[in-house]
Amino acid sequence: MPGTSIDVVVADDQELVRAGFRMILDAQPGIEVVGEAADGVECVELAHRLRPQVVLADIRMPRLDGLEVTRQLAGPGVADPLNVVVITTFDQDDYVRTALRNGACGFLLKDATPALLVEAVHAAARGDALVSPAVTVRLLKRLEQAEAGAAPSGVAASGLSVRELDIVRLIAVGRTNQEICDELFLSLSTVKTYLGRIQAKVEARNRVEIAAWAWEHGAVRPAV
Repeated sequence: MPGTSIDVVVADDQELVRAGFRMILDAQPGIEVVGEAADGVECVELAHRLRPQVVLADIRMPRLDGLEVTRQLAGPGVADPLNVVVITTFDQDDYVRTALRNGACGFLLKDATPALLVEAVHAAARGDALVSPAVTVRLLKRLEQAEAGAAPSGVAASGLSVRELDIVRLIAVGRTNQEICDELFLSLSTVKTYLGRIQAKVEARNRVEIAAWAWEHGAVRPAV
C-alpha cells in the first residue's frame, strides 16, 4: 500500500554481507531490514514470525541451505508464500533449476551493485521479479543445454504468438518491461497485458519462470 515500508529479512552466514545489505537497504526511503539470519533455520523462523514483503536468502548457509529455505517459504503448496530472492554466485549454476521450482522470484549476485539490490527488493515486493542479464545468460543457458532436444515441440505446443515469443526472448536475456517497450515500440500497458497472457500459456508465476521456460524449450539461444 502507498506509504507502507517494504520489510526485508536478510539471510547470509557472513556477517559482513548482512551488514552491507542492511546498510544499503536501510538508507533507502521506504525499505527497512527488520531481521537478519545467519543460517537457514533462523531465516525460516524469522520469516514466519515477521512476514516480511521480501526475503533475501543466500544459497550456501548452515543447517538449511537457501534452496530449502525458498521451498519452505515460497514453494508449491505453501498457503501464503513469501517473495524470496536468492543470492547466488557464478559457481552455483546448477542450483538455478531447483531454486525456480522452489518458488524463487529473483536472482541476485553477491557482488551486485547497490542500485541492483534495491531494484530487486522493489521488484519482489510488488510481485514482479528481477533477472539481471548477467545472471540470466550465465545461469539459464544451462537449462538450454540440458533440454536442447525438446525445444521445437515445446514452443509450438505453447500457443504463443510471434509477438509473445519476441517478448519471451527479451525476458530471457534480462530486459526490463521498459526496455521491451522501447525495443518493440509497445506501450507499457501492452507489454504487461502480453506478460499476463504469456504466464498463462506457459504456466509461469513470474518473469523468472518465463525466462527459464524460454531456455528450457529453445525459444532463445545463448550468444556465442
